Amino acid sequence: MLDFNHRPKLHEQIGELIDAALSRERSAQAPRHYLGASRLGVACERALQYEYLHATVDPGRKIPGRILRVFEVGHALEELAIRWLRLAGFDLYTQKASGGQFGFSVAGGRIQGHVDGVIQAAPAELGLQGPALWECKTMNDKSWRETVKLGVARSKPIYSAQMAVYQAYMEGSIPGISTQPALFTAINKDSQEIWFEAVPFDGALAQRMSDRAVRVLRAAESGELLPRHTTTPTHVECKFCPWQDRCWSGQ
Repeated sequence: MLDFNHRPKLHEQIGELIDAALSRERSAQAPRHYLGASRLGVACERALQYEYLHATVDPGRKIPGRILRVFEVGHALEELAIRWLRLAGFDLYTQKASGGQFGFSVAGGRIQGHVDGVIQAAPAELGLQGPALWECKTMNDKSWRETVKLGVARSKPIYSAQMAVYQAYMEGSIPGISTQPALFTAINKDSQEIWFEAVPFDGALAQRMSDRAVRVLRAAESGELLPRHTTTPTHVECKFCPWQDRCWSGQ
């Protein structure tokens, strides 16, 4: 007699089909052959080097379908934020007149960045001037509240570094974007609360991140393995690194 108690439930079956489809879709995407500005602020330069070289991730550490769904929800909320800001009177551009995202490419295309948008003008009562970089992130409730309490520079240094690099490298194509504070937007995915923060350009941070990018590129080309960020594999950042086993086994 068949034991129907062991059959997967309908919601599990459909969820598995969706996650498998998202994983296949991601695997079919062409890998990018450049350092992304959004990643330059990660804590570990060796992890950044592995990422740039497309090092094979440890078994069982590929991004699961559930996280891919989280990414897609974030993209959808970003589109809503664009709509909300425009309705509120912001002159916000997310595409160039010729098409495609605003961004930059330097070092022979080996360092690139694509920004969420550029604010040309804002409601007069806010006192914000354009052109200003616009960067949007979505977060769970805990992360969002930490960002509100501490500010993006302290709570999410990777985002702060991302904005500084964007402002520095896009000054040539959009004069003035580094003289005006960027508008950082964080959406709480649990409550839909929104946090807005004006972030002044940090030239020293942008320079440090640019120097870091050069180090990663040079190490990748010479075969040098950059130092780890930590001294133990049990550090929280190592525990969640896709290359933890590779890194600590000496591969």
